[in-house]
Amino acid sequence: MGFDSENGIENEKAPDWATSIPVDNVQEMVRRDSYAVPEKYIRNLEDRCGNTCLFSASTHSIPVIDLSLLTDNCKEELKKFDLACAEWGFFQVINHGIAQEILLGMKDAAVSFFKLPLEEKEKYSMPPNDIQGYGHAYVASTEQKLDWSDALIMVVYPTHYRKYKYWPATPRELKDAIEAYSFEVNKVAEKLLSFLSLIMRKDKEGLLGLHKEVMQALRLNYYPPCSKPDQVIGLSPHSDTSTISILMQDEDVTGLQIRHDEEWVSVKPIPNSLVVNIGDVIEILSNGKYKSIEHRAVINDQKARISYASFICPNDDVEIEPLEQTVDCQEPQKLYKKIRYGDFLRQSMKRKMEGKAHTDIAKIEKNIKDL
Repeated sequence: MGFDSENGIENEKAPDWATSIPVDNVQEMVRRDSYAVPEKYIRNLEDRCGNTCLFSASTHSIPVIDLSLLTDNCKEELKKFDLACAEWGFFQVINHGIAQEILLGMKDAAVSFFKLPLEEKEKYSMPPNDIQGYGHAYVASTEQKLDWSDALIMVVYPTHYRKYKYWPATPRELKDAIEAYSFEVNKVAEKLLSFLSLIMRKDKEGLLGLHKEVMQALRLNYYPPCSKPDQVIGLSPHSDTSTISILMQDEDVTGLQIRHDEEWVSVKPIPNSLVVNIGDVIEILSNGKYKSIEHRAVINDQKARISYASFICPNDDVEIEPLEQTVDCQEPQKLYKKIRYGDFLRQSMKRKMEGKAHTDIAKIEKNIKDL
């Protein structure tokens, strides 16, 4: 249940999502001893982020989409958008319409929150049965390797899903910043869904209608510096369970990497841009034409990094499966079965982040080996 801050009562319509085992706070661990790196964070050699496995691409290697041109019905930009979704699954969006002061307001408020003493932040700790709040998600076992990061996670839309007791009251400006930023991101998401509808051969409002009631979550990730950055991972490789994800990055620290052509490609931030990626829902709806892409966060030894990830998802009760218009001569068979989104989401959240292994839940069994 969620808490209605205006009336002081619990909101029975707010669902729980998944459990995650509590683990140590990484930011506090670094504050106490900046050289300590416990064994549970040290990755196996094949999983590390050393120079031998990194391929640093220029900004222009990641497609850049001008949302204002898409909105003006530019056919060339729509073709570029289609290509970015099909070949990369990731792109940076410029001219998205969100005012710079809203972006900076979100960043400044988040920085202030993560600067608070641990005991203040822990007032909003995740409960045993959910991942809203401050802490760590996707910790499914005491044996798994841990990510070098902490997070604050909140469901923002629909508003009756909000659990206000996990929305920090300090700093005072944080709630308003989340509200303003998430409202604007929601408008960008609706525009992007309309153009995804078009390239998936549906009417412009088709995808939005399929969602019934769009769910939007916000995850603020804090990545402290590490004395052994090549031996840890900030966020394990994974694809997103969302329809699409919209990310704002710090502009002076590069940390996001995506898997492309079997290489890890660094996504260098463009000032005032947003990074958008295709989620598992679009992969399923498109019958694999537009694939969700593995990505991860890497660490440096000098400076902390914060990222701001918004996840746009269908309502829990929506059943997702390949759209009829995506089953054609190029792919005449459905590669994914019909599955209730809430079931797909929760089953995925019960596991540790492990590439795209969780998507097997939705695949038709005979095709799993071929995908």
